[in-house]
Amino acid sequence: MDTHEITDRFLRHFESKGHTRVPSAPLILDDPNLLFVNAGMVQFKPYFLGEAPPPYPRATSVQKCVRTPDIDEVGKTTRHNTFFQMAGNFSFGDYFKEGAIENAWELITKPQSEGGYGLDPNRIWATVYEDDSEAAGLWRKLTGLPGERIQSRDGKDNYWDMGVPGPGGPCSEIYYDRGPAYGREGGPVADEDRYIEIWNLVFMQDIRGELSPKLGHKPIGELPKKNIDTGMGVERVATILQGVENVYETDLVRPVIGRAEEFSGRRYGGNHADDVRFRVIADHARTGVMLIGDGVTPGNDGRGYVLRRLLRRIVRSSRLLGVHEPVLQEFAKVVRDTMGPTYPELVSGFDRINEVVRIEEEAFLSTLTSGSRIFDMAAEETKRGGGDVLAGDKAFQLHDTYGFPIDLTLEMASEQGLTVDEEGFRTLMNEQRTRAKADAASRKTGHGDLSEYRKVLEQHGETEFLGYTDLQAEAKVVALLEDGQPVRSVSAGKKAELVLDRTPFYAESGGQVADTGVLLGDGVELKVLDVQKIVPGLFVHRVEVLDGEVGLDSKVTGSVDAHRRLSIERSHSATHLVHAAVRGAYGKRAAQAGSLNSPGRMRFDFTTPGSVSADVLTEVEQEVNDYLQTDVEVTSFTTTKDKALELGAVALFGEKYGNDVRVVDMGEYSRELCGGTHVDRIGQLGLVKLVSDASIGSGVHRVEALVGTDALKYVRKEQLLVSQLANTFKVPSDELPGRIEDVLTRLKNAEKEIAQLKTQQVLGSTGALADKAVDVNGVSVVAEVVPDVDGNGLRALASDIRGRLGARPGVVALFSPAGEKLSFVVATTKAAQDKGIAAGKLVPSFAGAIGGRGGGKPDMAQGGGTNPAGAADAVTALRAAIAGIG
Repeated sequence: MDTHEITDRFLRHFESKGHTRVPSAPLILDDPNLLFVNAGMVQFKPYFLGEAPPPYPRATSVQKCVRTPDIDEVGKTTRHNTFFQMAGNFSFGDYFKEGAIENAWELITKPQSEGGYGLDPNRIWATVYEDDSEAAGLWRKLTGLPGERIQSRDGKDNYWDMGVPGPGGPCSEIYYDRGPAYGREGGPVADEDRYIEIWNLVFMQDIRGELSPKLGHKPIGELPKKNIDTGMGVERVATILQGVENVYETDLVRPVIGRAEEFSGRRYGGNHADDVRFRVIADHARTGVMLIGDGVTPGNDGRGYVLRRLLRRIVRSSRLLGVHEPVLQEFAKVVRDTMGPTYPELVSGFDRINEVVRIEEEAFLSTLTSGSRIFDMAAEETKRGGGDVLAGDKAFQLHDTYGFPIDLTLEMASEQGLTVDEEGFRTLMNEQRTRAKADAASRKTGHGDLSEYRKVLEQHGETEFLGYTDLQAEAKVVALLEDGQPVRSVSAGKKAELVLDRTPFYAESGGQVADTGVLLGDGVELKVLDVQKIVPGLFVHRVEVLDGEVGLDSKVTGSVDAHRRLSIERSHSATHLVHAAVRGAYGKRAAQAGSLNSPGRMRFDFTTPGSVSADVLTEVEQEVNDYLQTDVEVTSFTTTKDKALELGAVALFGEKYGNDVRVVDMGEYSRELCGGTHVDRIGQLGLVKLVSDASIGSGVHRVEALVGTDALKYVRKEQLLVSQLANTFKVPSDELPGRIEDVLTRLKNAEKEIAQLKTQQVLGSTGALADKAVDVNGVSVVAEVVPDVDGNGLRALASDIRGRLGARPGVVALFSPAGEKLSFVVATTKAAQDKGIAAGKLVPSFAGAIGGRGGGKPDMAQGGGTNPAGAADAVTALRAAIAGIG
């Protein structure tokens, strides 16, 4: 049974049981606790937590998932995968343990001819949480499973949570016995290679805090309702039903290995080292394509860094298989062809995926070239020093700075007869990981402290938003909170959080900043500082009480700062138009990757694999402003997501949309799914002026623009500046560029002449400096401070002095302070080198005194420092070092 059939049967089975089929969420969701979606329940978390009412009592989905805590382990065994599909069924306060067990058992044991998987009931085992006798009893009652095939396990195995504060609960896992050829008897507690887990039934009933019940800690509370969250490993079930050894041999993964075999001329199963590389390629190609398909682009931090690591490990593994030509595009095509039937966005968006991997591979191949040069230098230095072990910090520098994989470093070191200090490398890597984990942990926010907000939502329902049409409205105060705790009233001078039954204030979302304004009531005045959706659907106003006292059930009139709102709306509408123009210039691959719409200013990030031309951005600006002249009406309407996409509306990567969506229409030019507020007609924007553009990561570009009166002020300021410059240079404004270029050229030439004169002047003092040579341990040493000499002059001076020392062993060390920095050069004569005195090895003796670093060859070394005041101490340290040479 192929994998697509496995997932289709799963969904059809649960639809027949009254479940609503829900599409997979993108791998990127707005959740501070998650880098990527790592479980089927993630998109349903608000329903489990009671933050939002579920639109259906039962749901089923096949969710794409990525887990990346052990990337380095992928390939070493057949058990690790970074990408996988999780088929799940979910109950939101509907059925509980009995329904979950009954539904799962029916699907896995029902004959294939009747729509099931047809697994042998006699090979099924189950595990339950250590004290969950109810679940064990239900397994015996509902399925006839004998007690000896139901095993109890502790929280590490049979309690599930997301690894961070949030929903959780005890679970029951379903295992399949693959037979004695795969291991020893005794059930899952004895051997999880023989007994393979295929399905986890989570009885979601708890809220975990910072400490997990998996480790024996008590939950901090109970969920509002008991729920079911199950996850069936699609690839594991495919392994069983397709009769193969492991996930890597299933129908959606093996084709990637097959393509790698064609590239390399080697065969999977030939030897362990090659098999590891084949598995890395297969796993990472799937993960990489799926991440790019959901809008991730390679970068140096966060999600982008994970993607970059995955893609570069593919290239590295291919090279270790003997493949040196580009490979990523070919592997991407295989993933598209195998996964496209389930995820059609891979097909429709493949041009962009293909371009992203092409550019990343080209960049990495260039990195490998430069990294190889750095490695060669490090290897040469190691050998020259008489060593045969490449230092761990060198290997770490290659990995961290140049993206050079440690496996490749090990391989190249071996080819040169060297080993690598792997322990030192691992120590530095672990230190880096510890710092990264600490940083990530500091950014995480849990869900354990939202109970009071959920209570407000349950008691009063969602806040009615009036701000699309009204900027002023009467409302009732339904909740007051200080530091997240409910209070009856708040008096003047204090800040608090306030919830209204209805509001004209927009809550920050979708890149649009929140409204501000005032709330006025009977003897009370409040300033609205911010508005946030702490839980979905609940608008929480952060206020400062300016006068009087506000209490529960108070009647107030909310007034949005209309001038500020209109300025924000101009920015948001401008973002839509810039997005449309950028897509027109670069095609669909130019997808929005973020935005910020604040008063008078917009910021727009977009993905584009290639470089962004200044000329194209000029055309984008012109096109947008030309379109403003049409003064098209801006309209909005609500429809189904499918209908909106049929109409050509643009959906944004990483956004999760419901069945009904709001479409903002600016004529045929721009049509997007958007929940923000906008101007009535595009002519209200007045002017859009792009003021900056920059690359903010691999494949991600950012433009910033001013809109309306802010744009006009900017243009006037620029015009005044040009006028002043034209007056200063006594030329018309259109001749300014040529005039300024001419002045700069003459200035550079003058600086060169001055530098040459300084060098000549310094060289004129060569004889006097050589005469200052002192004998140190039989070595003529010239160590002097010569201010304000550039690097070229310093080297020329040191060489000239060295030549005047004749055949004697001699060392010349010159230190040149310039401002807050210092340059140095050390030169040695041939006789000094024969005595074992190398210029490069003298640098560490004085580097500390000047806060510097440097290096070079035995005859000459150079470098710099950040403590010019230490030059005299450096001279003393150098002489002492020479005196100590035996």
